[in-house]
Amino acid sequence: MHQAALLGDRIRDAPHYGWEVPQQVPHDWRKMAEAVQNHVKSLNWGHRVQLQDRKVKYFNIKASFVNEHVVCGVTKGGKETLLSAEHIVIATGGRPRYPTNIEGALEHGITSDDIFWLKESPGKTLVVGASYVALECAGFLTGLSLDTTVMMRSIPLRGFDQQMSSLVTEHMASHGTQFLRGCTPSRVKKLPDGQLQVTWKDLASGREDMGTFDTVLWAIGRVPETRSLNLEKAGVNTNPNTHKILVDAQEATSVPHIYAIGDAAEGRPELTPTATMAGRLLAQRLCGQSSDLMDYDNVPTTVFTPLEYGCVGLSEEEAVARHGEEHVEVYHAFYKPLEFTVAERDSSQCYIKMVCLREPPQLVLGLHFLGPNAGEVTQGFALGIKCGASYTQVMRTVGIHPTCAEEVAKLRITKRSGLEPTVTGCG
Repeated sequence: MHQAALLGDRIRDAPHYGWEVPQQVPHDWRKMAEAVQNHVKSLNWGHRVQLQDRKVKYFNIKASFVNEHVVCGVTKGGKETLLSAEHIVIATGGRPRYPTNIEGALEHGITSDDIFWLKESPGKTLVVGASYVALECAGFLTGLSLDTTVMMRSIPLRGFDQQMSSLVTEHMASHGTQFLRGCTPSRVKKLPDGQLQVTWKDLASGREDMGTFDTVLWAIGRVPETRSLNLEKAGVNTNPNTHKILVDAQEATSVPHIYAIGDAAEGRPELTPTATMAGRLLAQRLCGQSSDLMDYDNVPTTVFTPLEYGCVGLSEEEAVARHGEEHVEVYHAFYKPLEFTVAERDSSQCYIKMVCLREPPQLVLGLHFLGPNAGEVTQGFALGIKCGASYTQVMRTVGIHPTCAEEVAKLRITKRSGLEPTVTGCG
């Protein structure tokens, strides 16, 4: 759906390159949703086939622990199956959270799980939350020409670099996404015409306000799927606040032969690739093929907002907190992607920041990239940072012209210098 929104931008760029296309091109939500849903179903089927090919028994049942070696699974029809194992891996993931203190939230709202399965366009949408899920959903909805508002209680993208987060929301706001900052919803009411009337409070002024929407999407965080597992019967300990399972470096829980990976485990990044790699390494250890442990440092990720934000390593705030401001050097630059030039697109939020130790050879602590194809760019540099790259080594890397990625190897201005970074062009 992010790709669908980006294609809309490309259509608007097309006349600058000589393509005679209508100025107003309608978007068919139903056709897009059907294609996306069919793709997801094909992925699910592919996993089923792979399990079968590898002689893995698959039970489509909801399981809970009977004791530390036995689980009980229940089918939709209520039939029970007991399964025992020497080792048990919990990989139940998480689900979007609904607010429990807002009238009408559950009855009239949806989550990110639901929006991808809507058969009809959500229309005018209020997205509540400031997480990457909230901003990604709001971004592609705006890109599909839907009236979209984001309501955020505090800061966007908590846990990410806050300068980069501000640039992300600035770009979204300048391209049509509306923001209600410092506000919290108090009630959702369905009107006779089917629209949803949302009442909210401005936390700064205390003033109450309201608006009408076709859809309210909750993106206020996720909860692990652990509370129905009867973990206490197996002696598995969880964090009482987050309900996530406590694990050690080997992914083992408080019961040595029971493991937990992914979003269900405490202190792990809520990212699919980390869970996938952790599971692969755990399988290899259980089979005696390897003793390698999952390394959760310098895990790259990308927020797929309209202007993508990729990062790996520490944020500027984390680097300063860990090493002290006097020991941190930040190189930065604004730049203009080649694809923004002919199309006369605004590039004022296209920005790169490299956070380094100040002492030579200036070890790279973190890289932050805001621009097109951020995931591809970040993935490449993540290898270097994982291998302990220094600023000097990055500067000695020859760039591929005319790409956005080459701008990383041209960072010369430091924040400490007080000089404003000039806008460099990929052309």
